[in-house]
Amino acid sequence: MTVSTRVRAKTRPAALFSWLSLIAAVPVAVLSAFRAVPAEWPVLVVQLLSFTPWLALPAAVSLLLALLGRRRWQQVVAALLLGCQAFWLFPLDASRPAADMTGASVELKAMTINSEYGQADAAGIVRLVREKGVGLLTVQEHSQDLQDRLSAEGLDVLLPHRISDPTDDAAGSAVYSLFPLEQVGLIPDTPFKMPTVRLTARHGSSIAVLEVTNVHTLPPVDHRVEQWRSDLAALGRSAERPGNRLLIGDFNATFDHPEFRELLAAGHPGDASPGGNQSGLVDVGVAAGSRLVPTWPMEGLMLPGIAIDHLVTSPGVGSSGYEIHPVEGTDHAAVLATLAIPATRPALAHVSPTQPLRIILWLAAWATGLITI
Repeated sequence: MTVSTRVRAKTRPAALFSWLSLIAAVPVAVLSAFRAVPAEWPVLVVQLLSFTPWLALPAAVSLLLALLGRRRWQQVVAALLLGCQAFWLFPLDASRPAADMTGASVELKAMTINSEYGQADAAGIVRLVREKGVGLLTVQEHSQDLQDRLSAEGLDVLLPHRISDPTDDAAGSAVYSLFPLEQVGLIPDTPFKMPTVRLTARHGSSIAVLEVTNVHTLPPVDHRVEQWRSDLAALGRSAERPGNRLLIGDFNATFDHPEFRELLAAGHPGDASPGGNQSGLVDVGVAAGSRLVPTWPMEGLMLPGIAIDHLVTSPGVGSSGYEIHPVEGTDHAAVLATLAIPATRPALAHVSPTQPLRIILWLAAWATGLITI
């Protein structure tokens, strides 16, 4: 075999690896370009952006093939593409929860579940509430049948406070709580009902108030993508109000959608978390490094899993213990985390409202000689 023949034999597999690397890199590069530019993309791009976290796999394959192909420019391009995926998987610019809760706080374990038209297994939901010590449960696509089955399983005993609006379609919602609830209102101009309630939690001498919005946006399909954008924008506006806030439920959006990141950017000035690095809203799952842990689809469609169910808090609310649990009967997972809500005031648990008046009357009587010591 001559030298030229040996050279051609070595270059053939290298050329093949180069072509395969290019084939793997092209779709990654195209979708990465859409991910990098925050714009109102067409519905197909919006849907494809949901799967951005999984681009790390073909990007890694492209880099490996480029190394085998021995073309420096391809290696550089593939390495840059993989670096982009790593940055988006673990974003340094995402808001973080409070790192140091210097004042008093009340812990609350919150859980959300999209019941898929009320078909979710009630026993499974109640079992999670009981075993995980859940103090707040929000349900999307809530139906009267599911509400009755949850009651039969004992949810009303575990979480005695409820504000619900069951329907036969996907618009129903419910909020169950261990602590008292007060209706605040509805997010305006949304097809699915997204109620906001005020929860007052008490632990020992501390009281914490949390405004909770049960989120269910329209999915970004066909012409409904504009309503999806409108729903997310309305949620962002509602979150601009001061105070401790929790947006929890099915956003039908991932961190890779610019519309969702715009919602997270709706922080309150002067409400930055102690020790945190941003003042925007906090996606608890992103902050926990769990972007690759899917919440949908748990059954049915054979698609790569994505995280479209979220717990989003105001920056002063701490969070930990982020968990995902599948529930039979629904294609959404139950998502839960422990929140640390800053206390607003001490609870005067041992002081009667009439006690100061009694002391004043007693002193007056003693001063006038009606009583003696």
